[in-house]
Amino acid sequence: MRQHKLALCRDHFMEWIPSQTQRAIVTYAMFQADNRLLVAASGGKDSLALWDVLLTLGYQADGLYIDLGIASEDYSHASQAYVERFARKRGLNLIIARAADYLGMGIPDAAANTRRGRDKPCSVCGLTKRHIMNHIAIEGEYDVLVTGHNLDDEAATLFGNTLHWQVGYLQRQWPVLEAKPGLVRKAKPFCRLYERETAAYAFLRSIEYIDEECPYASGAKSIYYKEVLNRMELERPGTKQSFYLSFLRAKGHLQFDDVQEQLAFKHCPECGSLTTSSGLCSFCRVKQRVHDRTILVERK
Repeated sequence: MRQHKLALCRDHFMEWIPSQTQRAIVTYAMFQADNRLLVAASGGKDSLALWDVLLTLGYQADGLYIDLGIASEDYSHASQAYVERFARKRGLNLIIARAADYLGMGIPDAAANTRRGRDKPCSVCGLTKRHIMNHIAIEGEYDVLVTGHNLDDEAATLFGNTLHWQVGYLQRQWPVLEAKPGLVRKAKPFCRLYERETAAYAFLRSIEYIDEECPYASGAKSIYYKEVLNRMELERPGTKQSFYLSFLRAKGHLQFDDVQEQLAFKHCPECGSLTTSSGLCSFCRVKQRVHDRTILVERK
């Protein structure tokens, strides 16, 4: 691992990953040993490796899989099968939710029925997943929702937010998002681990996972940002780590306008989620547009 100036054998690498994860959990005060955790499990290497590591560390962790209804290349069905197999082999509790139960249809159809989604289906998908994850975590009385975002993910997000000086997003970017009334606490225990490292852990632990990208991910800005950072990392190992961790260290000294304090949060009259809108939240507005569009098509 050139970025760490470190070389480990298999056994020590398998000890190093959990220890680095625990270090991040403690450093950023993500959660306590007795907290009930809900792992957002997509079927990919990061989320399944994270679930495995949390169990190895002795945490109480259930899983949540969201069926997005992506029929292309049998993506959703295959992803769900990997998560179910992982949970079944280990006797774990897995919650399965369907986007169609919340939107009335799967993500591809819902995106096609909204102006925003036709151009950027990922935006509708992300919005829907966040809503469902938060809803189920609160309903199940979980203390923390954990996701498998790794260092590559966080560095790419930071790169994009910095490139466009999206101050509100920069202000909120942190390994932990605190709970608020109507919003569960969220944490990213893999935020200091490279994607290559989590992939190696999954391989050495014989964790089976879906290797294909989402069929709708092609052309996503996040993938482009990752490619740019990968080229920089190739020439200067440790670039991504330095970029992200330096930001976290410097953030306390940066002067951000307190965007969050300026926003007046209200509860959505439809679903009860927090929103800055005077009416429905973003998810319920998308849901309403999907519903209206469906009725219009049926009438035609």
